[in-house]
Parts: sequence; C-alpha cells; structure tokens
Amino acid sequence: MTTKQITAANVNEQIKQLYQTSFPVDEQIPWDDLVRLIREMHLDFTAYYEGEDFIGFTIVFPHEPFNWYWYFAVLQELRGQGKGQEILTTLIEKYRGKILVLDMESPKQKSDNITQRKRRYEFYLRNGFRDTNLYRKYDVTEMTIMIIGEGTFTMKDWDDITNELRKFWRWD
Repeated sequence: MTTKQITAANVNEQIKQLYQTSFPVDEQIPWDDLVRLIREMHLDFTAYYEGEDFIGFTIVFPHEPFNWYWYFAVLQELRGQGKGQEILTTLIEKYRGKILVLDMESPKQKSDNITQRKRRYEFYLRNGFRDTNLYRKYDVTEMTIMIIGEGTFTMKDWDDITNELRKFWRWD
C-alpha cells in the first residue's frame, strides 16, 4: 500500500465521490468548505493506493495533545477485504506515541444502521481504541467518542478540539 498526501491543489473527483457517498449528509462538511479547510487547518488528508488503484482516504486534524481522526473511508467494493484494516494500521503507526480521538455513530442508539455501527465500533476496539464513555449529539445522531493512546479524554478536551474547528468553519 502506498500513500499520497492530498492538498487543495491535488484533490480529485474520485476522492470527492467517495467522501460524498460514505458519510451521511448531516455528518459531512460541504465539499468546497472541506477543500478550503485542508489548506487553512493543515489537515492530514491522506489517500491510500494499491499500485495505481485508489483504495480510500483518512483525514486527521492534527491538534496537540489530541489528534482528531476525522474521516475514514474505503471504496464500497473493497470493504470487508481487509483494506480498512491496512489503512487503520498505517494511520496508527503514523501517529504512534500520539493520541488519536474519533467520534462515530453510537452503537447504543437505536438506528437503521445499528449493525454497521456495532461492526465499526468493534473494529476500533480490536485496533486498540477505547470507549471514553463520552457522547455528543448532532441533531438526532448520538456520537460515541473513542481514543487510542495514553491518558484520559474529557468533554473539555472535545470542546477544545471543536472550538478550534469553529475558528475555521461553523456548522450551526
């Protein structure tokens, strides 16, 4: 697997399409805003390839002491084939010794995609993330906050990260 750093100048239609089809609309930052944020926030936007073939991407907001693992997507036709595992392993190695935080749709909230939520939650647990038992609600969606790395994580830490984002983009 190879990686390519994505910038506002080299982002392409294939990445855009995967982004727009992998996340619920209410969890997406509008594409033009996201491209602007890549530049302004110095996001770690990485695309993953097998040979010349695009596999997926991750977006991390580097923010000390917690790096927000923001978006992670694998092409639909490659899911369930270990590609997501390879990408996550690469990302964890890249941030070894640092703390990664993510929020995901809660596996405890009743929903139409509860099986997917539980599978995703177990995937992160198997890979060393732990549940902080902290939750955020966006509209009607409850988000579970998970962390990998030493230390603890509080709602104040979450507010600090999201307040930093609010300096660049407002969602309410």
